[in-house]
Amino acid sequence: MSLPLGFRELGLVDYEPTWQAMQRFTNERDAATADEIWLLQHPPVFTQGQAGKPEHLLLPGDIPVVQVDRGGQVTYHGPGQLVAYLLLDVRRSGLGVRELVSRIERSLVDLLASYGVSATAKPDAPGVYVDGAKIASLGLRIRNGRSFHGLALNVDMDLAPFRRINPCGYAGMAMTQLADLVAGPIEFSEVSARLREQLVKHLDYAQQQTLAGAIDC
Repeated sequence: MSLPLGFRELGLVDYEPTWQAMQRFTNERDAATADEIWLLQHPPVFTQGQAGKPEHLLLPGDIPVVQVDRGGQVTYHGPGQLVAYLLLDVRRSGLGVRELVSRIERSLVDLLASYGVSATAKPDAPGVYVDGAKIASLGLRIRNGRSFHGLALNVDMDLAPFRRINPCGYAGMAMTQLADLVAGPIEFSEVSARLREQLVKHLDYAQQQTLAGAIDC
């Protein structure tokens, strides 16, 4: 694509103001607006998608639950998980939603392969898996041909809160993370940089651009 793909590294940011900023960006953009991907972490939070059922929230306890407008069921976000929000003009790119999801999944599979981890996607359950355990979740919303929300990759985090829910609506689903699959320490910034490279490649952008980190919340 002729426009560069812009990346914002936002650090650790609260979920709800970031979600509102995604909505605002999507509502206000026009045909000339360049696509952006926001890379970040959230404090502990459960998010319940539009198809979410209350019975999949087993014991949320002191972790807040936010009802959101993405697809899918309930998932967990917390420090040590790399979240990427994909603010893309899907209509302009000519990608169908299923193809977009497949390209995001391939980006994650190739990122994990760069660490020597063999991962796969499942046609009936969006996300990326290692030996049957889920390492990355996907959930998108398309509005007027533009996407928001995105992916969450477990890098080096506390996985215990996933046991308080049925992740993505699947009872007893095993979860895993990159830090448990490789020898030696994991540099979070390096994982983020490798994800950037894979998304630029698989989404067919000619170049990437680093944007100022702050967003208007």
